[in-house]
Amino acid sequence: MRLSRSNSRADLKTLIHPSSSSARLPPPLPDLEVVGSDLVAMQGRALLWRTASFRPENLGQSALQLIANLCFALFVLGVLAFTIIAATYQPEDPLLHPSNKLTSFLTSTSNATFRSDDSTTHTGDDFLFANSTAELASVITLFDINTTTTTSTGDSSNSVNTEGATDDEAGASVTPAVCADGPVDCKDAEIFHTMMRAAIEMFADIHFYRFGKPARGADDGKSCDMAWRFRPKNAKRAGFYKDYRRFEIARSSNCTLFVASIGDYHSGVNARKKRKSAEGGEFKAKDAADSLSGTVVPVVGEAVNDALPVVESESKFISGRYLIYTGGGDRCKSMNHYLWSFLCALGEAQYLNRTLIMDLNICLNSMYSLSNQDEEGKDFRFYFDFEHLRDSTSVLDQRQFWDDWNKWQKNDKLTLYLVEDFRITPMKLASVKETLIMRKFGTVEPDNYWYRVCEGETESVIQRPWNLIWKSRRLMDIVSGVASRMSWDYDAVHIVRGEKAKNTGLWPNLASDTSPLALLSTLRDKIEDGRHLYIATNESETSFFDPLKDKYTTHFLDDFKDLWDESSEWYAETKKLNGAPIEFDGYMRVEVDTEVFLRGKKQIETFNDLTSDCKDGVNTCRTAS
Repeated sequence: MRLSRSNSRADLKTLIHPSSSSARLPPPLPDLEVVGSDLVAMQGRALLWRTASFRPENLGQSALQLIANLCFALFVLGVLAFTIIAATYQPEDPLLHPSNKLTSFLTSTSNATFRSDDSTTHTGDDFLFANSTAELASVITLFDINTTTTTSTGDSSNSVNTEGATDDEAGASVTPAVCADGPVDCKDAEIFHTMMRAAIEMFADIHFYRFGKPARGADDGKSCDMAWRFRPKNAKRAGFYKDYRRFEIARSSNCTLFVASIGDYHSGVNARKKRKSAEGGEFKAKDAADSLSGTVVPVVGEAVNDALPVVESESKFISGRYLIYTGGGDRCKSMNHYLWSFLCALGEAQYLNRTLIMDLNICLNSMYSLSNQDEEGKDFRFYFDFEHLRDSTSVLDQRQFWDDWNKWQKNDKLTLYLVEDFRITPMKLASVKETLIMRKFGTVEPDNYWYRVCEGETESVIQRPWNLIWKSRRLMDIVSGVASRMSWDYDAVHIVRGEKAKNTGLWPNLASDTSPLALLSTLRDKIEDGRHLYIATNESETSFFDPLKDKYTTHFLDDFKDLWDESSEWYAETKKLNGAPIEFDGYMRVEVDTEVFLRGKKQIETFNDLTSDCKDGVNTCRTAS
């Protein structure tokens, strides 16, 4: 139906506002011909125009709401995906990684806050692993010595002479070209090989890797001293040991020279000197190496050179960049706490490529001191291998540094950057150009602990270099001495008593489960009768374990006091280092006791093997996962 031109405006007005003829109308439309479809379209646009959500002033708000809803949906999906990944992810075993993964194994991945632990501190040398294939390739055997002897003499019939020798002398004797009752020539190659054969046959539970050239022993000319490097068979811990013993050389009725006896551990003092060259002075197995799998490992028994590093010149000093931590509440805390904080500082120094200025003076916590009081004046080198630390990273002694700083600071205009808030991360200090960055800590605990620097976002950046901290080789030499006196062929049991055994509320069964009768019953199926049994314990009265002597040859740490008494090498070396005698304190005892225990062929633990009580008290046992 068409509308006439004359009536179009009136009809349009009536269609839009049928109930009110006086209502406000839109502006007059131009005269045009309107069909039905056009009229409906115009009516729809008018209705949409009046809808609030499509008004121009509301379009921005609607768009923002739509974007917010979309972002929230994406956030929910991200959280859901992260939760699924976290619940199903299984990290790789860090023990299967090489030694450069030590840090990730030893440090927390969720919380850097220190947790107290009274046990012996784990250090980098605890987590070195040997390559058994490379190890076996370098072991010296009797076959190697016999082959070398044959080559040197040119005639195998003259290499070893057992005629006229007793059963003990067979395989360890040699007939010299001239029969004379004079002093023994320890430098003679045949005597050298005779001593090596005697050592390998006598010490069946160790592998030999290197023999040093023999030196003259006692003044009577009847003995020779010889050193060797070795490892226990089936050793669970990487590292080499050095021993030097005195060989008594005797002559049989037909002038055959043989080894009559071998002295105790470290008895061959004339062979102790440190090796300088491998040429002409040592017998080495083929492909023998000073390290396993290319990894640096500790060598126990070598001369220790832990002298303090010194800056060579003024130009060297002013060109360096340094980091120092001062103050704080870490002093006189447990050794675990001390290392946890110290390694945070060392990790930051490595991250910033700066030399760490360290205080070698340690305050020994009362739990380790014989006086039961905190004791100042202990030296870092008493407990840890400073030589390895010094050779592996850049450190300076604090006293030496301040002497050099006061000498050259003004003339060379050296600058200092002071940081008094542990929340200032190492990442923010990476661009600092000043010569010295000093982190100064306050007095309010625990915000004044050094390790707080490595918490939060820093935890994923700073890696504590545990591999740089080894136990003192002087203490490890005592460990080697204890194990050697048991011929490295012993079993060990760790028996926890003391205050825990008295606290029946937390450990109701500990006292009865570690009584002598209970121990005899428990160990019956674990350790063979007659074995050497090393007992690592905090029980003050070792006579408490006397009933075990009926079945085992028992040993305790105090049975080996001569290794650290006034006549020992340890006493002489630490006195020279300290300038005065030092005592064999509680932490040294715990460290040696633990290390001897860990070298036993069988290791029986208190809370794993002897009692059903939980290590940390009632209802704290870890469930198997």
